[in-house]
Amino acid sequence: MSDYLVIVESPAKAKTIGKYLGKKYVVKASMGHVIDLPKSQMGVDVENNYSPKYITIRGKGPILKELKQAAKKAKRIYLAADPDREGEAIAWHLADSLNIDMDSKCRVVFNEITKQAIKDSFKHPREINTNLVDAQQARRVLDRLVGYNISPLLWKKVKKGLSAGRVQSVAVKLIIDRENEIKAFEPEEYWSITADMEKDGRSFEAKFVSLDGEKKELKSEEDVNHVLDRMEGRDLTVDSVKKKERRRKPVVPFTTSSLQQEAARKLNFRAKKTMMLAQQLYEGIAIGKAGTTGLITYMRTDSTRISDTAKNEAYDYILENFGKEYAGETGEQKQSSKSQDAHEAVRPTVVKYDPKTIKQYLSRDQYRLYKLIWERMVASRMAPAVMDTMAVDMSNNGVQFRANGSKLKFAGFMKVYIEGSDDGKEEKDKLLPDMEEGEVTTAETIAPNQHFTQPPPRFTEARLVKTLEELGIGRPSTYAPTLDTIQRRGYVALEEKRFVPTELGTIVLELINEFFPEILNVEFTATMESDLDSIEDGENSWVSIIDRFYTDFEKRLKTAEEEMEEVEIKDEPAGEDCEKCGHEMVYKMGRYGKFMACSNFPECRNTKAIVKDIGVPCPSCNEGNVVERKSKKKRIFYGCDRYPECEFISWDKPIERKCPKCSSLLVEKKSKKGTHVQCTECDYKEDRN
Repeated sequence: MSDYLVIVESPAKAKTIGKYLGKKYVVKASMGHVIDLPKSQMGVDVENNYSPKYITIRGKGPILKELKQAAKKAKRIYLAADPDREGEAIAWHLADSLNIDMDSKCRVVFNEITKQAIKDSFKHPREINTNLVDAQQARRVLDRLVGYNISPLLWKKVKKGLSAGRVQSVAVKLIIDRENEIKAFEPEEYWSITADMEKDGRSFEAKFVSLDGEKKELKSEEDVNHVLDRMEGRDLTVDSVKKKERRRKPVVPFTTSSLQQEAARKLNFRAKKTMMLAQQLYEGIAIGKAGTTGLITYMRTDSTRISDTAKNEAYDYILENFGKEYAGETGEQKQSSKSQDAHEAVRPTVVKYDPKTIKQYLSRDQYRLYKLIWERMVASRMAPAVMDTMAVDMSNNGVQFRANGSKLKFAGFMKVYIEGSDDGKEEKDKLLPDMEEGEVTTAETIAPNQHFTQPPPRFTEARLVKTLEELGIGRPSTYAPTLDTIQRRGYVALEEKRFVPTELGTIVLELINEFFPEILNVEFTATMESDLDSIEDGENSWVSIIDRFYTDFEKRLKTAEEEMEEVEIKDEPAGEDCEKCGHEMVYKMGRYGKFMACSNFPECRNTKAIVKDIGVPCPSCNEGNVVERKSKKKRIFYGCDRYPECEFISWDKPIERKCPKCSSLLVEKKSKKGTHVQCTECDYKEDRN
């Protein structure tokens, strides 16, 4: 007979924990939830206080049987599922199934899978937190009431296989609203005036800012000419030179949301991939002689707090590797309005595991994500960066220009980590020459530039996650599944890494908006999230929260069943016939965008990618045209439309001009710094703004 049985969710987690606990402990995996609501029906008794009808998940019977047998042999059982609502619910269901006393101290929780954390958690077991369980159950029941009532309506009226959910519907609404903004956007003309200057061999720019001391908008060429006509030559007199020192504070460690956003910006990872890799790093990686070790703390969190032990480890590392001047003070760490003191930020469990020292034990993507997490946490404990800034105001007959410059004086935390941005632009040094008041400098050129305002950009995954978080919609555990679901259902697609709504998504949203407007109301959904949090805090009963929602929802459901009309979604003709069966090809919208498919589906399953002619003759055969295609991994490349007769291929976009130096092919190269043109054969290169 074993002394102790420990149950966790996964074999990887079981393996890591088992190593730390010793021979008296048997560690087994439940493989996630073993008990849940049935998939075949709603599983909620609305006539009996919304009582859930739980069943053993199909395929989990043998696992539960094995756990019951192991439980009979154990003197004591510990439930060590993850430290969140979902983990608490798993523990509660296991306790119920294994006849464990709910009031016993059978629950152990830890934010990291390290020897010390595991040993400490087993010294302080606690009772199952029923408030956490109720909060998870309330979310589950609420989502069932919405999904299993609206979805059948959509199947009947629109198309089989559709679904509707609280958070996913709001996410689709945000994407559609943004698309409507873009369509309705009317560009407005505006102008700028730039003076190109040079002094002491250093080139710099000065921008027009005001006329006679008042800010003046340049909305037309007439406005520009009015300003330029005031100028007397190209001499600019320095009116003032202002020098300041600017301090930039380090970023805080990652929450789930900020980790997903930064991994998207810097690593090009989808939210789902980020969470999969983070799970692997959390559950444990074999690190040479050290054995299997959890490398990061629990990855579903909205806290930026880190433990005193982690702070001290980081301080020692910074001191040893960078020097005392780089070590930061103990600063405030901003918390989410809903972050628990027991939770920490996503951080490395052992700071001395510098990414370089353990790289050999990680896959390429595991290493890249670990490096991101490690650098962010270490940087958060470092000193602020210090910038020297300089602003020079110059004028000519009342026409004022300003030149701004900056230089990194002390790198501080930026020596380790610089936060990414959605537009990919990086902050660079812009140095100005020394200048004094009264000095006269002659501009080499003073040129006007026409511009037009741009519509708001479509959502990237990173920006959508950030927006959902800012609006209070969803929680750390829901962001990645939400983004995945709305794509799998065909409500939105990704085009050039940005979300676009599909016709199906638009139709479904219109129907939901007509009959269930509260589902799409951002404030309503955010309030509902707060209500679920209040259950966790013990402030409200879960039944009262559900009842408050369902009373009105049930009335709307009856109205929708009677009044919702059927919608036929017609496929758009592609203008060509299927080469396999002769039927018409039509456009379809898939998870990764538009494609062509045979209208004779399912008898004929022929599909074709949509090729986009970029207007450049093929540089290889000189007969075909270069078209844009997508690889199996959805990466854009360029090839000849005469393929396979011509096998020209390029990952970079060819342009029509030839290289002025050697007449070879010119291509566009994209980087975080922008786009430039370069020759494929020689060293010719030019910037493209």
